[in-house]
Amino acid sequence: MKTLVCIDDTDNLESRGTGKLAQLMIEHIEKEKLGNCSYISRHQLYVHPDIPYTSHNSSMCFMVENTKDLADYLISYGSDFLVKESAEGSDPGLCVVSLEKLKDYDAIIAYGQRAKKEVLTKKLAYETAKRLGIHLSEHGGTGQGVVGALAGVGLRLSGNDGRIKGKIHFETENGFLTAKEIKKRSNIEVIQSLDYEDIDDNELIKLGEKVKAVLLYNKQVLLVYKKYDEEIQKYVWHSCEKEHYKKY
Repeated sequence: MKTLVCIDDTDNLESRGTGKLAQLMIEHIEKEKLGNCSYISRHQLYVHPDIPYTSHNSSMCFMVENTKDLADYLISYGSDFLVKESAEGSDPGLCVVSLEKLKDYDAIIAYGQRAKKEVLTKKLAYETAKRLGIHLSEHGGTGQGVVGALAGVGLRLSGNDGRIKGKIHFETENGFLTAKEIKKRSNIEVIQSLDYEDIDDNELIKLGEKVKAVLLYNKQVLLVYKKYDEEIQKYVWHSCEKEHYKKY
């Protein structure tokens, strides 16, 4: 069975980020052999003066797979974990849903998309979660993180939102690899231009210092763009840079 877990608003400006806490949760689950966990996806939510957030207003989501339904365990463990590990002054929220029991995929996806462009309330979040059979709970402060935790699940389920947490490291002699080699050496499944043009396996790509993947088509996708390279004196594909990822 597949279960999604999403957490939001667990940090302050001096503490470990929410992504780090999600990684610690995964490490515990896998250490105890409770299930196989996926990558963590980071979902950017609406930035607005009426929304309290630490730095970027983003939630962190991951999937756990097991032959058993782990939702009850993940709710209990996740609740205790957030109470213990969330930073002072944070407003942590937890969302857990067994996908086999989810009542309406379209409705939760629509909620997630609204959270990228509207100021949503805790009341709406709880009403939506209850109607769809999704666990949603708060574990400190104002509990405002429930809004983003629920949204993160919807955005993950859309399959077309979010950055994959973590940088991808490649060993190269000159900074270049073919698209085929990049896919062979990593979890990247698709390489596309910013205009969503598929890149041929034989194309050379210049890799920057911070190579990251995004979630598109329910796959890990590397986005690239054409840029003039002074060393080889021609335009070549480059892995995207920080500013390109702001919309994801």
